[in-house]
Amino acid sequence: MTANGIAPISIAQGEKDLAGFAAKLGDSFARTGFAVISDHGISEQVIAQSFDVTRRFFALPEDVKTRYLVPGGAGQRGYTPFGIETAKGAVRADLKEFWHVGRNLPAGHRLASAMPANLCVTEPPEFDAVTYRLFEAMDALGLRILKGIALYLGLDPEFFTDKVACGNSILRLLHYPPLAPGAVGMRAGAHEDINVITLLLGAEEAGLQLLNRDGTWLDVDPPRGCVVVNVGDMLQRLTNHVLPSTTHRVVNPKPERAGFSRYSLPFFQHFASDYLIDALPSCITASRPSRYPEAITADDYLRERLSEIKLKV
Repeated sequence: MTANGIAPISIAQGEKDLAGFAAKLGDSFARTGFAVISDHGISEQVIAQSFDVTRRFFALPEDVKTRYLVPGGAGQRGYTPFGIETAKGAVRADLKEFWHVGRNLPAGHRLASAMPANLCVTEPPEFDAVTYRLFEAMDALGLRILKGIALYLGLDPEFFTDKVACGNSILRLLHYPPLAPGAVGMRAGAHEDINVITLLLGAEEAGLQLLNRDGTWLDVDPPRGCVVVNVGDMLQRLTNHVLPSTTHRVVNPKPERAGFSRYSLPFFQHFASDYLIDALPSCITASRPSRYPEAITADDYLRERLSEIKLKV
């Protein structure tokens, strides 16, 4: 049990008892919007290599990193410099920089116009291969988790599979640099994620907090080797808030840790860009009327939200 009461859920055991896994997962999401997944099966070597190339990339000179900045790309691929992304409604930008890896699509794919190609990185030379291995592993894990979510919602376990199989998902390599004394701002201001579900590696380093239902902030402190999962706004909208998207943030470290970088690897699992997000009929009742009478495509919703967080002008 973690300090905030979010007990790890074994997905390996859950696949032997999908109904039990779904119940535990749904209960955790309903209470906090977050869950902690253990026994996820992603290779420790793949994770360690990904953190290694992440640290090495962000240690490069600024003029090298900015070669990978895509003008007009809304930060969807490549490098986004420090102090750009801003939580919705916030005045100050977050104290972070990051890199985005997306899905590799075959030539002529119907979604190619909505999903730009990944950039080719030359240093570290193994960067592309390592990070895409993690992308694929996190994508596969997300599909396994979504089976439990579907069952919790009373749907066929495969309900989400074809809807996210070609999803506009993104692996983010995230660096919060050391903070100078008296630094103004927060590493990541209070926000909700845009996507379907988020899978996070690296939450063992203190800082991640979720906003509890009673208005208090709770530290998210998973056991080592676990993946933290949270509901995003797209899933909240699809389920008419049966599964809520929870506000969270990354607070600045205590003075003794301010001189150290913080790294994390969130994977934002998305629907396919042309998927129409329309509240599920089973999530609409007399006591829970639809909050979203109009459907919206995943791509249109993404573009709206990217504007709100100042990645898209």
